[in-house]
Amino acid sequence: MIPETEHIIVNIKENSSIPKFIQVANSIAADIESGIIKTGQRLPSINELSDKNSMSRDTAEKAYKVLRDRYLVISVKGVGNFVRDINSDIKTDVFFLINKPSSYKMEVYNAFVDTIGLKGRVNMYIYYCDEQLFINSLKKNINNYNYFIIMPHFIGKGKSHVNYTPKVIKAIEAIPKEKLVILDNSYSEISGTFTAIYQDYKKDIAQALEEGVEKVKKYKKFILVYPSKSLFPYPKAVLQGFVQFCKKHQMDFEVLDEIYPDQEFDSSEAYITLEDSDLVNLIQQIRAKNLTMGVNVGVISYNETPLKALLGITVISTDFQAMGEQAAKLLLSGKKEFIKNPFQYIERNSL
Repeated sequence: MIPETEHIIVNIKENSSIPKFIQVANSIAADIESGIIKTGQRLPSINELSDKNSMSRDTAEKAYKVLRDRYLVISVKGVGNFVRDINSDIKTDVFFLINKPSSYKMEVYNAFVDTIGLKGRVNMYIYYCDEQLFINSLKKNINNYNYFIIMPHFIGKGKSHVNYTPKVIKAIEAIPKEKLVILDNSYSEISGTFTAIYQDYKKDIAQALEEGVEKVKKYKKFILVYPSKSLFPYPKAVLQGFVQFCKKHQMDFEVLDEIYPDQEFDSSEAYITLEDSDLVNLIQQIRAKNLTMGVNVGVISYNETPLKALLGITVISTDFQAMGEQAAKLLLSGKKEFIKNPFQYIERNSL
């Protein structure tokens, strides 16, 4: 007979800002992880959980969904919800190597970890776009992991961006292809059949700007703020795609290294900023000069964040969450595919 947990006492703080269903899920999860609720036990039904703890049925239902999403509980149709054997589900060790500790890279990583759940242990390493740190990390861990997820971005001569170096390619080629996943950048430099979810920087920015071309063309000049000697350099293809778009539409354009103090706004101009520091500087100066975004000055930012959405900033951005989720799904399925990640133009009031 399947053992059943007769009663679960959940801890709910009425004045907490944490939603009740999250509190319920956290309380049950704590009991599972501490061993109070055992592996294989059947949990109370949604009605039983709600009745005995004076909560709504909707709260109980949402709590069980959270637990299923966390891979702590499995639902058997017509039978009930059961506690999973979390140790038996851990089969895959993942080496996750990112080039810089930005919010965008962390969004990819977090989406990957959330999607793979308890089916894998994921360890993140950062190599700061440095060739030797990258190679050393791979050599040290080459025999320790089932999969190697890599974001290739490196500093080349003159502090410019390069996708790969000859030494990096040699190091990657040493990884068995069935264990290799490349994210975020070009994959064609590597031989064999493996998994890649990539951005096409030149094509992406050009196509995204096409969606907003009518708004952009109301300005007399289009300016890309492209930091050519950034600590973490940006792909040259972003610059190339911008220039291609401007030439196609015969637009007057300029490329700046940064937003300078006391930036001159001599005419109706639109800007694309890559770094958040330049975006902040630009907005501050627009406000100081009593100008209006979307009227006197157009503003587009590269890479979406919740804060940009809140401020009403138009963005062009890859879907970082989709990249992480897709990587985890392909890894779990064992499929080897080359997939271009979705890239979006999100129009808001700043343009």
